[in-house]
Amino acid sequence: MNIIARDVPPRTAWALEQAGVHPLLSKLFAARGVRHVDELDDSPARLLSPSTLLGATQAATLLADAIQAGKTICIVADYDCDGATACAVGMRGLRMLGARADQVTYVVPDRAIHGYGLTPPIVDMVRAKQAQVLMTVDNGMASHEAVKHARALGMTVIITDHHLPVVDSEGAVSLPEADVIVNPNQPACAFTSKALVGVGVMFYVLLALRAELRQRGMFDAASQPRIDNLLDLVALGTIADVGRLDDNNRRLVSLGLKRIRAGRMQPGIASLFIAAGRDPNKASSQDFGFALGPRVNAAGRLAEMGLGIECLSTDDPSRADELARQLDTINRERRVVESGMREQAEQLLESLMPEGEAPPAVAIFDPDFHEGVVGIVASRLKDRLHRPAFVFALGQDGLLKGSGRSIPGFHLRDALDLISKRHPGILKRFGGHAMAAGCTMAEDDFDTFEAALTCVAQEGLDPSLLLRQISTDGSLDAQWFTVETVAKLDGEVWGPGFEAPIFSDTAEVIGQRLVGERHLKLTLRVQGQVRDGIWFGRTEPLPAQTTLAYRVGLNEYQGRQSVQIVVEGADTDIAA
Repeated sequence: MNIIARDVPPRTAWALEQAGVHPLLSKLFAARGVRHVDELDDSPARLLSPSTLLGATQAATLLADAIQAGKTICIVADYDCDGATACAVGMRGLRMLGARADQVTYVVPDRAIHGYGLTPPIVDMVRAKQAQVLMTVDNGMASHEAVKHARALGMTVIITDHHLPVVDSEGAVSLPEADVIVNPNQPACAFTSKALVGVGVMFYVLLALRAELRQRGMFDAASQPRIDNLLDLVALGTIADVGRLDDNNRRLVSLGLKRIRAGRMQPGIASLFIAAGRDPNKASSQDFGFALGPRVNAAGRLAEMGLGIECLSTDDPSRADELARQLDTINRERRVVESGMREQAEQLLESLMPEGEAPPAVAIFDPDFHEGVVGIVASRLKDRLHRPAFVFALGQDGLLKGSGRSIPGFHLRDALDLISKRHPGILKRFGGHAMAAGCTMAEDDFDTFEAALTCVAQEGLDPSLLLRQISTDGSLDAQWFTVETVAKLDGEVWGPGFEAPIFSDTAEVIGQRLVGERHLKLTLRVQGQVRDGIWFGRTEPLPAQTTLAYRVGLNEYQGRQSVQIVVEGADTDIAA
């Protein structure tokens, strides 16, 4: 593993510190591209305007007309946390802005039965609810046939999504013929935050709708509904969907966290904190990514996402508690299924790596795999091998459903697009992003896909990209090894594109032992000071001296808090 220190522009760090930013945070922020203290202002007034989000104003007009005409609006959700939070934000927001409770409804595909996104059968489900307006959240960009079907039935179709549009065989962007599309990643959209996720797009549509209703005299600036009450849901969906934390997304997440820490959150969010055993008063983006998000996602993986949506949309605290407990139970089941699949996958990997060296990309299928957790297992394999990885399961329709995860430098959706062009017809459906994508194919085509993926990876991956590397913030001065510093770091918003701080130091390993049979407990001498450390998931011993990449965390024992080193990597490790 290569441990690389980030560059810290000294003048920028100095300017931030002079503006009142904590000295350590000044260096961390400067290394992440912050150039001026104004960029750290997370007030709502600093959010990008919805007027620059192409289609938002038009969608607002259609929704305002529908509300005033008493039309039924049906939200077509997605079965992940982003889709669930977007659906909850949409239902809550529309009702806040004047829609009757019975005027807003939703449907959500079942992963195993319906597959992903808006399809003609889903349109028929919307029709059965007597809806005149169909609005997608977190899906719809590839739903050409379904949109035609909906419009033929007389529905108004509003697509809100953030996924990349389909590109046809001629290289031209192909958009579904909806009444309006709201997506920062569609052509000609001037909205600068292309990293906005599905729940963020829905939030911005509500901002535009509020402005439209204000112009129509429904309320004024003083009496208008507080859409910012929904920011706890926006923050959860943004982090759970691994949205890149550009300035705008960081503000959305920060505002949501502030609401939660102040006790102003939806009942479902409060109940999920309880179910996860986390303290909302100390809420962090890690809670969203590793505690709340997985519990909501578990519903879409092993059950049905209606449970997650209801938990996030109910105003009854007792019902929210009940649903959060159900989601927690499902998540525990998900962990068991995932663990078994991961063991099977690792056994399959041994046959792929007879010499112990991984191919440039891996694709794995087993008839016993569960479709609901293929993405998680692909992520685990990607982390272990530092290779793009696809994992496939057999769907109820007899087709293979695959989910992939990638490494920096290899655009997974573009790779699928190239495979589809080289092997026409092999991929029944595909889509996604640079780092995560999915596809569907016949079982007989798996071997062809595996060979094609390996070929594309060999062509597109420079050998240097296959070597694990970790970017760090250099050595952590001994003065910052304090409980107060850890609390200050935990209070900031970190995530993709604005990664949580990782430090690096040469360490002398004084003692090491296994705890829980899976984790390496360490006693280290760093900068002349003895520090406690732990490496989760590590069983191999370390040499007497090594350079470690690590986070700082809090260890609580018998009511006392102390700082410990949480190891993320060492320069003694090399890529598989």
